[in-house]
Amino acid sequence: MCYYNGQKVTRSEFIRLKNLEKEVRRYNFLTTGVHNGFNYPPCAILVATEDGKDFEIVQAEWGYVPGFVKTRTEANIFRAKFTTLNFKSENLFVKEDGKRSMWADAAKNRRCLILSTGFVESRHIPKIGKKGQELKETIKYPYFLKVKGMEYFFMPGLYNEWLDPGTSEFVNTVAMATTEANMLMTQVHNTKMRMPSIPPEDLAYEWLLGNPPEQRLTEIARTQIPSKMMEFCTIDSNYRTAYEAIPKSYPDLAPLDMTYLDISEVLQFDHWPPEELVLA
Repeated sequence: MCYYNGQKVTRSEFIRLKNLEKEVRRYNFLTTGVHNGFNYPPCAILVATEDGKDFEIVQAEWGYVPGFVKTRTEANIFRAKFTTLNFKSENLFVKEDGKRSMWADAAKNRRCLILSTGFVESRHIPKIGKKGQELKETIKYPYFLKVKGMEYFFMPGLYNEWLDPGTSEFVNTVAMATTEANMLMTQVHNTKMRMPSIPPEDLAYEWLLGNPPEQRLTEIARTQIPSKMMEFCTIDSNYRTAYEAIPKSYPDLAPLDMTYLDISEVLQFDHWPPEELVLA
């Protein structure tokens, strides 16, 4: 007979103890391998409960809409103009011009985590002209990327409850954090050199349920996962319409440089999660 039982778990384990697999079954969109953000699809996000001590999984539209937008048409115009599918973590509170960011209020009061099983970015390779010269026009080769050994992971997000006048109901809308590309992603997303922010689960917990100051929130949002903790494959270019990441090889595509790990990544990341934050 057992009279002594330990229940000391880490903050990262607490998230998994919620048994997400059971809770998300009611969402039929979670069978989709690849969501096209420009369709503003439904997605699952984790939000803190009112007392800030727990969290729940709720549905949101991918594509942040602020409260001052009054109609569904205006919402889609706003999302298209400002591309509010994501936000730069560097500008979480202050823009490049020194003015207060549009994200600042949400960063203080409406943080969330976005569930992910992988994301797609495209590598741009210049076309070759008849004389062997590189052209400005490029061929896009899509890659599917995820975290090694993890069925799902979390990205920091910001959400807003927007009143849809067409239905008179509040709709959660969301944007995800991006940061500068790590050494792997500079090769894959080789035009803008950006990537989603992917914190380890203890920092994800702090982002969602903690009460950090602005500087700390910016640090968490800028967390850059090390290259060696990611895995990838090229996929069929029809992922936007198939809504699936179907692996496909491209014989003419040069392989990525697998010596991309620079000395800072090797020294600072012998395991994941890291002992210290690494900022992009």
